[in-house]
Amino acid sequence: MSTAIALAASASTSGRRGYWSGVLKRFSRDPVAVGCTVILLVLILAAIFAPYLDLADPYKGSMIKRLRPVGTEGLPLGTDEQGRDMLARLIYGGRLTLYVGLMPVVFAFFIGAALGVTAGYVGGFVNTVIMRVVDIFFAFPSVLLAIAISGALGAGIVNSLVSLTIVFIPPITRVAESVTSSVRSLDYIDAAKASGGDAFTIVRVHVLGNVLGPVFVYATSLTSVCMILAAGLSFLGIGVKPPEPEWGLMLNTLRTAIYVNPVVAALPGIMIFITSLCLNLLSDGLRSAMNVRD
Repeated sequence: MSTAIALAASASTSGRRGYWSGVLKRFSRDPVAVGCTVILLVLILAAIFAPYLDLADPYKGSMIKRLRPVGTEGLPLGTDEQGRDMLARLIYGGRLTLYVGLMPVVFAFFIGAALGVTAGYVGGFVNTVIMRVVDIFFAFPSVLLAIAISGALGAGIVNSLVSLTIVFIPPITRVAESVTSSVRSLDYIDAAKASGGDAFTIVRVHVLGNVLGPVFVYATSLTSVCMILAAGLSFLGIGVKPPEPEWGLMLNTLRTAIYVNPVVAALPGIMIFITSLCLNLLSDGLRSAMNVRD
């Protein structure tokens, strides 16, 4: 029996390798998805290596240089309401915005996938308990739920991460449970059970490889929503605290300058739009690449 399980695991691993190589090949043929990936990589690398880019101090302002327009000598993107370099603040702001926008989805992916796979594979009473608790969270719109939790916990990066993670665990759990329930009824799962495989081995070898792919693609579609929610929390004053550079917080502080220098005031919003658009298009590209029928 152990030999049969080993052979099944080897065949399953070989099949997954061929599948993922095909996904990569199809993804590389999508110019929009590849272009969005490049843009996101540039934004991420710029945010990570911001201290080494010889930028101005994003916290140092000058009342003499307040709201300088885009194209000012030495200030390519102008200055904000306190005379701080907008280029430096946008790049440094990408660090917090991307971190608070991406990490909740990562945490929710692991927690939600674990709950969903458990509920879908075990079924019965365990499935009922987990999914009914998940349904409670679906009674509230995600925006209001994030605001309520952040408001209760207070402003701050950690509290924003916690509130957004809680918001995105339920939808990922539901998708993981649905996919797992479909996979559990397939013939090769029955064959693995008949071969004497224990539940942990079957889930690890046969179930996860077929479940995590669709769940991961769904999670990538939530990253843009999460980033917008994180920026919205900062805009409302219950997210990142000033004077930290963060795109949502920058929109909040610059809203009074929209009639004086609308281009500078719109720059954080433009960055949020570009990043969220690229994340959405990247998710669509992954979904198409993982569709074998394409």
